[in-house]
Amino acid sequence: MNQKKTGAFLKQLRKEKNLTQEQLAEKFFVAGRTVSRWETGSNMPDLSILVELADFYQVDIREIIDGERKSETMNMETKETLKKVAEYTSAENQNLRNKMADMMAGSAVLLVFCLILFVTKAFGGAIAENGYRNIMIFTMGLTLTTLVCNILYLFGLFERVSTFFRKK
Repeated sequence: MNQKKTGAFLKQLRKEKNLTQEQLAEKFFVAGRTVSRWETGSNMPDLSILVELADFYQVDIREIIDGERKSETMNMETKETLKKVAEYTSAENQNLRNKMADMMAGSAVLLVFCLILFVTKAFGGAIAENGYRNIMIFTMGLTLTTLVCNILYLFGLFERVSTFFRKK
């Protein structure tokens, strides 16, 4: 796939509709810079947006990817399959965001708990020294572990690590 050629084709299609980059960006809820990047070939639209662009311009997705018009039209079955793939991708991305939000919320709760313990101790709290130390060590360890898991999950390393341990 030639991204420059695809970008030039997207620009041609936009101009055929007499739209500015900003107007197109508003229609697809993206930034004007994003449209510019598509048209220069430095970046490509997500699959879900690619399906919408093909519908909007009334062209085949393959035409956009190839960067030129074809005589054949996309059959409805292929179009529906691509829409389902795009919806699945969007759902997976939302699921990932939800998991990350849950993990971050857990880390925040643990951090607040540590702060409460720290403030309680600073003002002569009722927790004995040994008990306080053990609770703080446990809570800080749990917080650190949660943050490491967030980082592993964020960068996709969590899957690799879990796959590694499943193999053994």
